[in-house]
Amino acid sequence: MPIALRRDLIGQGLNDRAISRLVKAGVWAKVRRGAYVDGAQHGQLDEVGRHAVRSRAVLRQGIVSANLSHSSALIWYGAPRFGLDLRDVQLTRHDARSNRAEAGVRQHRGLVLPGHLTKRHGVSLSSPARAAVEFTTIAGAEAGVVQVSHLLHTGQTDVAQLDDMRTYVDLWPNTLATDLVLRLADKRFESVAEARFYYLCFRHSLPMPQPQYVVPDRWGNEFARLDFAWPERRRYVEVDGRVKYEKLLRDGERASDVVLREKRREQTVRELTGWECLRVDNDDLSWGQHTSEKVRRFLTEDE
Repeated sequence: MPIALRRDLIGQGLNDRAISRLVKAGVWAKVRRGAYVDGAQHGQLDEVGRHAVRSRAVLRQGIVSANLSHSSALIWYGAPRFGLDLRDVQLTRHDARSNRAEAGVRQHRGLVLPGHLTKRHGVSLSSPARAAVEFTTIAGAEAGVVQVSHLLHTGQTDVAQLDDMRTYVDLWPNTLATDLVLRLADKRFESVAEARFYYLCFRHSLPMPQPQYVVPDRWGNEFARLDFAWPERRRYVEVDGRVKYEKLLRDGERASDVVLREKRREQTVRELTGWECLRVDNDDLSWGQHTSEKVRRFLTEDE
């Protein structure tokens, strides 16, 4: 979406009154002071899309070299919405000047090496590994595990790159949670809910489960992959959510068809293993203490 800056519009012969009339009429939308885009297209964007447009405008208007970083970089990598604070555009200056805040923009400083930068759609961004570590300095540990796991699961970074970046940022401020997040994040988590459940187990001192546990059929072939399992306790957890059921939905099926198929799958797993299943959904994950106690009882009910 093209961005028109006030300085360019004035150079084309428009004045502030004409610009204001176009915005009021909905022809243009004002994304920040002195930056405008097509009003109809802007109206179709969600919060993430609007943040992306606003971020590009900030870079266009900047007078020093900088790149989008932290959460403002993560959205260009398809980051899930969970834990992202998109009120301010996050950027890192390349002139090593002191951090400063202005309306709608949070500026950071730090040495940015060539390997720490990349471009998407012409926009200068922190690399996925750097953006992951940057995010751990401004967000809680749960959100960090979600976002870093997303980057690992989608193959946009890997453990080796994160380890290299962790060494580089040892002296950064606000990195107390960074090591914990990078140890808990896992490429095997296939959804936000799975990453959140694993963090819940850690946060509430539950026995840590094995993610994506494979159950073979009677001939030794893979029959099912369980979200989380405690083989020694003969228990497993399936983390349910709308996104998961949408992924399982086949052509011509309704949600009820997926539910019935999942029940049949659960029954077969019980026949193959003798294990009991507990299902956890997004609402459960929002009640951390209550859900942790439910899981604890589930794991110890035969003791």
